[in-house]
This record gives sequence, structure tokens and C-alpha cells, in this order.
Amino acid sequence: MTGSDIPSSFRLAYVPGVTPTKWVRVWHERLPHTSLELVQASAAEAPGLLADGGADAGLVRLPVDRGVLSAIPLYTETTVVVIPKDHVATAAEEVSLAELSDEIVLHPLDDLLDWETLPGRPAVERPATTADAIELVAAGVGVLLVPQSLARLHHRKDLTYRPVPEAPESRVALSWPEAEVTPDLVEEFIGIVRGRTVNSTRGRAATPPRPAKDKAKDKAKAKRGGAGGGSGGARQKPAAGRKPQSGGRAGGQSGKRGKPRGR
Repeated sequence: MTGSDIPSSFRLAYVPGVTPTKWVRVWHERLPHTSLELVQASAAEAPGLLADGGADAGLVRLPVDRGVLSAIPLYTETTVVVIPKDHVATAAEEVSLAELSDEIVLHPLDDLLDWETLPGRPAVERPATTADAIELVAAGVGVLLVPQSLARLHHRKDLTYRPVPEAPESRVALSWPEAEVTPDLVEEFIGIVRGRTVNSTRGRAATPPRPAKDKAKDKAKAKRGGAGGGSGGARQKPAAGRKPQSGGRAGGQSGKRGKPRGR
């Protein structure tokens, strides 16, 4: 993409817990004249935002409607239980669901985990948000299971967390509106998150192959120019930093000197 073909900006949505910093940094290095605008959205809002054109692409949590959005899964997050620092479970490196059976497990309305059966005992009311649930954990009302990135996002000095290997996990993906042809800037961002080099031709027009007849002409010229040790062709100057070979003529002979011609 060159000149006027490059849009002036690229809008990237991202959901809580996802950190796009490293990819944004690479974007600025590769496309310094195309600004990247970050658009924060909740996990529930992000798919609709993309479908309505509110962002060009987004770092979202699966699942999404594949009939409306394309998606490339990026990674899967470990689920952890957020608990007070003086909780008995802190003695272990990880916690099983069975060990939470007697706990009040908070289930916020914005929960991201796909539970078949909720663990533990339900609270009287469901907190509206994960942030609200964190406050209740700090107050000693119950415990909370969330993707690890959200536990870090809502970090408090009086709380900690432990992995729960049996719990459902959350998958993060790069997503964008479904289209017959993926927009060039979306392809650029796909390349960045997948670690493609700056010289990759993916998503850009590759250099078309040369016609066979042109290759044949070049080959014929090379043969004519190389016949007779290079005589009849243009003389080559020695490369910078190199000395010409002594005792040889510019036509390509080396090692032997011809007899001087008579005058």
C-alpha cells in the first residue's frame, strides 16, 4: 500500500484483561503514518461493535458469531479463583472445583466462563460486574473464578489467586467483520500478531512473475555476453574495496600474460 491507498487510521477494539501494547508498538514502527486508535469495550459489547463498524478489528473473547465475524484464536487463558490472602486455599499451588464446594462462588452478570454446572454455593444475588464481585471477595462474602488476566487487572493487596485446572477456560482471538476480501490494514495487523516479518508479502500485492519469453531473452544475452571470456562486452570496474587481479586482462583472463604484439 502506498500514498492515498493507505487509510489515515486503524481502529482496534480490545476487551478487559487483553493487553495490546506490544502489537501497537510494532504497528507504530511499521506504519508510522497510519495512526492506531484503541477502542475499549466489554467482552459482551465487542462483537456488536465490530459488526456495526465501530472498529476495524478487535481483540475479543470467543465465541463470536462466525457468520458475521472472522476470528483467529490467539491464546487460551488459565482460570483462577480469587480469594482473600488469609484464605486456607492459599496453602496450595492450585485448587480443585471440589475444594470450592462449600464456598459461596460469585457469578457476576458479565461472567466470561462457559459453565455447565456452577461450582460451590450460589450467592443470594449476582453481582452486576466482575469489579463488583472483586469487592465482595475482599469483604469476605465469597470467592470468584475468572480468567487470570482479569485477576491481575483487578489486583488488590488483600487478595490473591490460585489456578483452577478443572474450570472452563477463556480464549482470546483477533476478530474483524466478515468480508470476501480482508482489508489491507487488517492483514497488516494479522501479520503483526502472527509475527510475520516486515518484508512478508501476505496481504499485499506480490511482484508478478516475469514472462517466460523475457527470461529466455535474458538468458540468450547472458550467453552472448559471456562467450570468449567476456570479450566484446563492457569492462567491469573492480568492486569498491577490492584490488584488481594482477597479471590478468579486463576481459576475464587470469594467471597468464599474452606475448607482446610486435610493433
